Amino acid sequence: MTSKQKYLLDVCREENLLRIILLILLAIATLKLTFPSPVLAAEISSGAKIFQNNCSACHIGGGNILVSQKTLQKEALSKYLTNYNDDAIQAIIHQVENGKNAMPAFKNKLSEQEVLEVAAYVFQKSEQGW
Repeated sequence: MTSKQKYLLDVCREENLLRIILLILLAIATLKLTFPSPVLAAEISSGAKIFQNNCSACHIGGGNILVSQKTLQKEALSKYLTNYNDDAIQAIIHQVENGKNAMPAFKNKLSEQEVLEVAAYVFQKSEQGW
């Protein structure tokens, strides 16, 4: 085998190694995005129940039956909730706890944990487009 052939073989091996590394990184990133952490998954599951029992009458499917433009879609949350773009979960928590206009406050009805769980659920659903 000539030195040129050896060189080409080494280049091919390096390219294949880079492809394998990129595929592994892509697989890891996909898994991280596809499967939330168990804690967040539990909050989302509980959050769905809390949402169903407390929010869905007005916000079914991420909508808003009272003020049609103020939905739970990501774009609307970003537009209407203070500081949503800086800390989305905290902005949702603030809205749930304190209410605003036609929306009642839930700080005396839901525990802090329940508020966190429903906020995580709303955030996740808004990121997915409901």
